Amino acid sequence: MAHTHTHPEHKSPLFIPASATAEQMANAAGNFLDTLTPALREKAALPFDGNERLRWHYIPIEMWEREGVSLNELNTKQQEAAFALMESGLSVKGYQKARAIINLETTLGEIEQAAGEARLVRDPGLYFFTVFGDPTGNGAWGWRGEGHHVSLNFTVVNRELISPNPFFFGSNPAEVPQGEKKGLRVLSAEEDVARQLLTSLNDTQKHQTIINADAPSDILTRDVPKVEFEAVEGLAAESMETSQRELLMTLVHEYIDRLPDEVAQIELRKLREGSVNDIHFAWAGSDTPKTPHYYRLHGPFFFVEYDNTQNNANHIHSVWRHIADDFGVDLLRLHYHKSNHHDH
Repeated sequence: MAHTHTHPEHKSPLFIPASATAEQMANAAGNFLDTLTPALREKAALPFDGNERLRWHYIPIEMWEREGVSLNELNTKQQEAAFALMESGLSVKGYQKARAIINLETTLGEIEQAAGEARLVRDPGLYFFTVFGDPTGNGAWGWRGEGHHVSLNFTVVNRELISPNPFFFGSNPAEVPQGEKKGLRVLSAEEDVARQLLTSLNDTQKHQTIINADAPSDILTRDVPKVEFEAVEGLAAESMETSQRELLMTLVHEYIDRLPDEVAQIELRKLREGSVNDIHFAWAGSDTPKTPHYYRLHGPFFFVEYDNTQNNANHIHSVWRHIADDFGVDLLRLHYHKSNHHDH
């Protein structure tokens, strides 16, 4: 039976300023809104308080109607401003991945067309940008960049504190099977490092790690606004050899390093000051490449899910979450407490 226990009370994350990135985001968001016509601005600028900010998904537009303005509605200058906003929330590597995922829509469209399976519109213009609240003030505000297989959600408080979650990247195909991009794997390390870690485990460790012989058809948390995953399953880092722990941390880095350096450093500091030993690695499905598989990283304050099961195990979903601070819930509690407002 797989190793399961319940996490102790999740500690609130440390509140460490990322002022330079917060300033950059505010400027990029303000600049983006300034490029828009009044009609587009009305669509793109939504109130901070309200359910829309917590409503997110990674599925195509036909299955999930999106607020905000899409790239298709924007001229070149406005599109550049939208991408500059996206860039403000990502590292160079993270931004390259995001743009590659968006470009994969064209490739996916061609593959489906050739196979006579073109049921959905695959359009790199169907990515939507939304700004919540006023980025130029000192209050709380946020922004979202989202479409098929990309969902970036950032909350900024006091022009210095940033919550960068939920953060979703997917890839279909996981490996491009044909055409000029043949062999391209946008999310290669997310799979390869995890597989390397799994392969390095001995039988006893594997027995603790593999929680199910079958992989679930999707990430289990889907689009919930808050992660409610009490049972921690899998192998704890403290039960790993040094080299295995290093692989585990390389895998964690793969998710954290999508963020701008200043924000990534804060995430890493939280990891160091929390308990790295308490990170659990769980796997479901086969350990044979190109067959359906799933894994989870469950840390004291963060949660990662990855699956590659759909389209003959050539379709990846991956998400990085904060257990207590998705959408800046903890940051806002602190913010309102300090301003003697009622808790939102």
